[in-house]
Amino acid sequence: MTSSAAPRTGETPAERQKRVWDKTAPGYDKQIALFEKIWFAGGREWLGRRAHDRVLEVAIGTGRNLPHYPSDTSLTGIELSPAMLAIARQRAADLGRPVELREGDAEKLPFDDASFDTVVCALSLCTIPDPATAIAEMYRVLVPDGTLLLVDHIASSWPSIRAAQWLLERLTIRAAGEHFTRRQLPLVQAAGFQIVEAERLKAGTVERILARKPAARVADA
Repeated sequence: MTSSAAPRTGETPAERQKRVWDKTAPGYDKQIALFEKIWFAGGREWLGRRAHDRVLEVAIGTGRNLPHYPSDTSLTGIELSPAMLAIARQRAADLGRPVELREGDAEKLPFDDASFDTVVCALSLCTIPDPATAIAEMYRVLVPDGTLLLVDHIASSWPSIRAAQWLLERLTIRAAGEHFTRRQLPLVQAAGFQIVEAERLKAGTVERILARKPAARVADA
């Protein structure tokens, strides 16, 4: 979730995040396990039940979603951090799960237009430097009528909790580029997706989104 790595002079946002997550990787699974049990319970299963056909997971991290994808899906994962990706490769091998894993940036996906039927991003848009650009890239690589699946922590719908989140991210943004008061739903809508499912949990601090890329993008009125 967070790290003590502060920004370095001349470092790009992507370079900083790569360094942060390389440092975090060895302890990430242990660190996130408690948060998942208490805060994000059921989120990975929710994603897996809705993923289909050719699946791209953006910011796959250590591959914690891999056990939950249907066996008939074709999986590709992209991750900025080589250290996180190495753990994902080992997890895929342990599961006996074929998956193409590539190092790359969520804001510059190295795939052709309309390459995937499902794009998944879990607990990552909170740290991606430009989430709007990343979501636009997800739109681009999806086929028409393709499925976008997101799970992330967001600004609470409770004012008192939202205020505490704002205070917390005064530290976490500087330390690890992690935001607690973002919300992805407006960005998904602005990118041109049609919202099919959206639910907020845990005092509105967790949101699950299923959206579709229209079969034909509607021109502006």
